[in-house]
Amino acid sequence: MSVSDPVADMLTKLRNAGMAKHEKVDISSSRIKLEIVKILKTEGYIRNFKKVSVDGANIFRVFLKYDSESNSVIHGLEKVSTPGRRVYQGYKDMPRVFNGYGTLIVSTSVGVTTGKKAAERKVGGEIICKDGNEVNYVTHWKDSGKGTNRCKNHFCR
Repeated sequence: MSVSDPVADMLTKLRNAGMAKHEKVDISSSRIKLEIVKILKTEGYIRNFKKVSVDGANIFRVFLKYDSESNSVIHGLEKVSTPGRRVYQGYKDMPRVFNGYGTLIVSTSVGVTTGKKAAERKVGGEIICKDGNEVNYVTHWKDSGKGTNRCKNHFCR
């Protein structure tokens, strides 16, 4: 079966495995998926991962992480940029997820990194995914001069 967006497929597998309380999930291998999984490990969303060869195909076996009440640590991992609508952001306008408590994964010219690290390095890029349903754009609100605030960012709902 052909997949038009392999990264979105990976994120869906991680969400579904977490909802079904699976211990691990197997994901087909690619460089961008490896970088995303490394970031998820570093940020504490998964326990661990390892590269495995099954029937000659290279895969990642991702071991999911759960809290003390057996709820998945991954709550709302979702794709932002899609094949039909790419979303790019400069480092000055990098959105914050859950007022800085969430994680934004960005593909930049220096590699795949988190939104915070991209802003620190002063590089923008394509926003791949985020780990929540609500995005806080407090830094993007501007006074319109008429006593009302307007958001200049297209992410705001």
